[in-house]
Amino acid sequence: MQLYSFFNSSTSYRVRIALALKGLDYDYHGVNLRGGEQYSADHRERSPIGGVPVLISEDGAELTQSLAIIDYLDGRYPQPRLIPLEPPTRARVLEIACLIAVDIHPINNLRVLNYLKREFDSSPEQQSAWYGHWVAEGLGAVEQLLQRQGQVGPYCLGDTPTLADCCLVPQVANAQRMGCDLQAYPRVMAVYQHCLAQPAFQAAAPANQPDFIG
Repeated sequence: MQLYSFFNSSTSYRVRIALALKGLDYDYHGVNLRGGEQYSADHRERSPIGGVPVLISEDGAELTQSLAIIDYLDGRYPQPRLIPLEPPTRARVLEIACLIAVDIHPINNLRVLNYLKREFDSSPEQQSAWYGHWVAEGLGAVEQLLQRQGQVGPYCLGDTPTLADCCLVPQVANAQRMGCDLQAYPRVMAVYQHCLAQPAFQAAAPANQPDFIG
């Protein structure tokens, strides 16, 4: 398998976590988002939207979008399963994952922040306020869901990691990097800290990637 990734991309981070949890080997290809490599003609052929991750599977499937890639990996390499088969557990995992991947990340990613700067001449302080607002909205909701679901295990939904954890860890890492105050989310942070202590999550961390540049 081949993975086109950027060390600091939260969507790539999700997929790296899933690959590590499943113990799958792959060739890593760095795509420097800061340098604009995602807009090259070659990469646009792999990813029409010009993003990462892109996974080229052993059977030749070329896949974009992190949730679709992880769903594919679950079907192709089902152990350990990250998207449970049993309702309502499956729905609860997808609820948290989609809250992060759909409600928080898309309006806070690099493309959006660059657009705000380019088209509206937003200052760093304004961009930080924008980012912090949507993190607070989203992680506040995740915290409520964990409370509602009676989170008792070290992960979002029990004793084993799921897609929800694959999404939560990169989002919290980004929020910390952007200087967000996360004290209001003790359940979220407990899950995050537990995950960081696990070998698979450590292997997937940005600082441990071949293209890490700080």
